[in-house]
Amino acid sequence: MARAVVFESFGGPEVLEVVEVAVPKPGPGEVLVEVFASGISPVETAVRRGDHQDRWPVEFPSGQGRDLAGVVDAVGEGVTRFRRGDEVMGYVARGAQAAYVLVPEAQLLPKPISLSWEVAGSLYVAGTTALGAVDGLNLGPRDLVVVTAAAGGIGCLAAQLARARGAEVIGTTAESRFDFVRQFGIEPLAYGPDLAARVRALTDRQVTAFLDFLGGQTAEAAELGVPASRVFTTTDWAAVEDHDAVKLWAGDTIALGRIAQLVADRQVRLPIADVFPLADVADAYRELDHRDSAGKIVIGMKVVDYPGQKVRAVKGLRQQDLTIGVPTPHERMQVEEQIPPVLADGRARQRRAEAHAAHGPRGGREGGAADGG
Repeated sequence: MARAVVFESFGGPEVLEVVEVAVPKPGPGEVLVEVFASGISPVETAVRRGDHQDRWPVEFPSGQGRDLAGVVDAVGEGVTRFRRGDEVMGYVARGAQAAYVLVPEAQLLPKPISLSWEVAGSLYVAGTTALGAVDGLNLGPRDLVVVTAAAGGIGCLAAQLARARGAEVIGTTAESRFDFVRQFGIEPLAYGPDLAARVRALTDRQVTAFLDFLGGQTAEAAELGVPASRVFTTTDWAAVEDHDAVKLWAGDTIALGRIAQLVADRQVRLPIADVFPLADVADAYRELDHRDSAGKIVIGMKVVDYPGQKVRAVKGLRQQDLTIGVPTPHERMQVEEQIPPVLADGRARQRRAEAHAAHGPRGGREGGAADGG
């Protein structure tokens, strides 16, 4: 048996339950992944509340979550790209918040070694959506973009991608997050009324694009003179249906691979705001609904406590164990002797040379350390 998040009626975080389910078996073309981390997003909140059921249909009982990263536990017939023990990242249509998840082979990628589980497990929705927005707008140095909820996962990624292409970015956020968004090259602007007037007070430039990740800001975009075709949103269906704004969707595996490589190469960063254990999934969504987190909120399936450190005022730090490993007995070794000379800084070689001068050669070629070129 394994744990999974489900809900059996529409509502807030209180309808979420963590239940015991049978570990599924992979069918043809499927991969069974033991999930280590799964990011959460505002779209999941909207789906669980029952918003726009014609657009986001739900069958009860329903799982929750799309993003995931973990280790392959088993593969079904016909799967050729992965085998048991591979570290992977990817997505499902729904139900990623579980200890074990079946994933179509085509929706998985090898996890870059430089990505932590938290980042890899929360990159799909935010990363591919942000990439799709910047690609769709074809942003460049002549653009001035307003990004709402700029401190969130998708907002800060979209802003960084826009900045990388030369665009100027104004981002709305809580005042306490101003320094956070400035590190990404974003000009911060506080949440509140009269957004258009306050943007004009910051710059004489014409706003050319509007990324509304907060929702409900279409009128402000129109007042700034932004064409509806350049106003993008993730959850505001009213803006799409009534004002011709563009609905953003998460991308495919190719897009995930692109954004994963950018993050792995440290060209953009995905900050992690907090990590919650699976049992506290409702609390994770309550924090998400405040819409002022600095980065992504993640559900960790293998979470450890670190006493003495604090992220949340009440509960302290709950943080993913990035190694997911267990210490194993091993003989001590002289680490410097195991590192190829090309990776060393020269100090080990110097110490060996000094020892040779003091005591004479100890095996190997006479006349020096065996560091041949």
